[in-house]
Amino acid sequence: MGMAEITERTPLHRMSLADLREDYGRRALAEADCDSNPIVQFERWFQEAQVADVKEVNAMTLATATAQGRPSARVVLLKEVSDLGFVFYTNYTSRKAEEIKTNPFAALTFYWSEQRRQVRVEGRVEMVGRDESERYFRGRPRGHRLGTWVSQQSKVLLSRAELEQRLQQLEAHYQDGEVPVPEFWGGLRVVPELIEFWQGRLNRLHDRIQYRRKDEQTWTIERLWP
Repeated sequence: MGMAEITERTPLHRMSLADLREDYGRRALAEADCDSNPIVQFERWFQEAQVADVKEVNAMTLATATAQGRPSARVVLLKEVSDLGFVFYTNYTSRKAEEIKTNPFAALTFYWSEQRRQVRVEGRVEMVGRDESERYFRGRPRGHRLGTWVSQQSKVLLSRAELEQRLQQLEAHYQDGEVPVPEFWGGLRVVPELIEFWQGRLNRLHDRIQYRRKDEQTWTIERLWP
């Protein structure tokens, strides 16, 4: 393929991206249908996504930022939700955890395409109690527990062979006993200050219902322009 062919095809590629769109219209979201507690509303949508067979329904994009405001984002898994907040687990020396140490705020995004729904969460981040982290760790598959010890998360790895060799060493070391909970690993909880529920609608006139925390028990509910 010559350079001329590549040059000619490039605009078509761009056009195909610009033309990608989806019409939403099967559902609606009205204030009257929303629970006064956004966690209850989230649990309702989460259960409906499970019924709709959404794949990895607990996958969420976690956005953090450095003290200087430089953002980074990645997909992690939600492991618990309650009135206290949204919990995930990680290596405390990872990039996301280090950023949270210096800038203890984060944002979460859930997107369930099958239902044309999105949930955004913003709030401060706190560590989960050690007992809770240890209880969760011991309930994980053995391979996952070993993997936690193997990975120096977010650090530079010279080769895959180094990773696999480290795993073999740990498998041999713990072959006759319980895999302990690492001190450098545990849960983090995003304590929500804002939660937005987005429902796709026709002609991009989407429904957006936002909850803003007023105090520990009360939320203000607002409709946003799409």
